[in-house]
Amino acid sequence: MPQDAQRCSVLALDFETANYDGHSACQLGVVRLVDWQVVESKAWLIRPPSDQFVFTYIHGIEWEHVRSERTWAQLWPELLPYFQGVDYFAAHNAPFDRGVLQKTCAYYGLTAPAQPFIDSVGVARKTWKIFPTKLNNVCETLGIELQHHEALSDAKACAQILVRAVQAGWTPG
Repeated sequence: MPQDAQRCSVLALDFETANYDGHSACQLGVVRLVDWQVVESKAWLIRPPSDQFVFTYIHGIEWEHVRSERTWAQLWPELLPYFQGVDYFAAHNAPFDRGVLQKTCAYYGLTAPAQPFIDSVGVARKTWKIFPTKLNNVCETLGIELQHHEALSDAKACAQILVRAVQAGWTPG
């Protein structure tokens, strides 16, 4: 592992959304890496602002699953410690997850954390020349277990991609 890559804290995250609204987060999975070791992982179901679910066919989550869950604003005090004290956020297709984080925070009048995002899509392309680079393709190539579109499984897969990339010589930044 490259010496300069060892000291790093990353929060790998994955959102599932209910519909096309960027603020319709209905599930979040997070995995905290400290010095490229998994130290914590957790997932939450989230009640989005609307009961309109378009993407149930992708992730299996329906309004009935989240009707009694907390909203993003209600969860925020519990979530905030996960987002603090890390050098980077990471996601597979980071522009999507960054957008959901920013739009969901904005919808509820909360300030979104500002750490830079690492996109494991780009990491996989740069490190191993993997194409196509959808999460299931990368996981299949690298032998990483995946229950695709389950937020915690996707976040764990993203974290493992980064760990393996660091072992292969990739460094963030």
